[in-house]
Amino acid sequence: MRLPALLLVAVSTFAAEIPQGAHVMLRMENSITTRTAKDGDYVYLRTGSPISVAGSIILPVGSYVQGVVTNAKRSGRLKGRAELAIRLETITLPSGSVYKFSPKLASVDSGTGDQKVGKENSVQEGSTHGQDAARIAILAGSGGALGAIIDQGARGAGAGIGAGAGAAVGLATVLLTRGREVELRQGTALDVTFDRPVALE
Repeated sequence: MRLPALLLVAVSTFAAEIPQGAHVMLRMENSITTRTAKDGDYVYLRTGSPISVAGSIILPVGSYVQGVVTNAKRSGRLKGRAELAIRLETITLPSGSVYKFSPKLASVDSGTGDQKVGKENSVQEGSTHGQDAARIAILAGSGGALGAIIDQGARGAGAGIGAGAGAAVGLATVLLTRGREVELRQGTALDVTFDRPVALE
């Protein structure tokens, strides 16, 4: 039984289109970090999962994806978290066909567990407040122990002075040290979603 021509066209068009709402996992081919990245740097990835429509794979694993850095902001010393924004632009199928597309970044798995996706396809580094407080506490404790050893006859005065000095050193260290940078190493997994269909014709 032969299908009507219009139905054949509809099936062909459907099978050659990435549908809206589709997800695909990408893996970084190169490494990039806010420590050195700048606007306009290229980003290269490959698809790590396929997209299939009506039982046919239309986007196979291993397809090349190219993007560009649109914003790279280093972590601040006193405030401001690192942020890296990427715009995905083209995808190249194994056949050599190149298509423009602009999927949205849904999540990132860099292995640290502290990064989250923000607006405009940006990856933001998590807060270091807990680590900063721990660093100050450790240095304060070390200073107190050292003060107690040096001034054992001062009824604890040395320990108090040492703790104060240790806390001051810890605070100064935190203020002079930058927070963590966003780092997407080779192999980092990014989940992207299509908010509009993409024709692969």
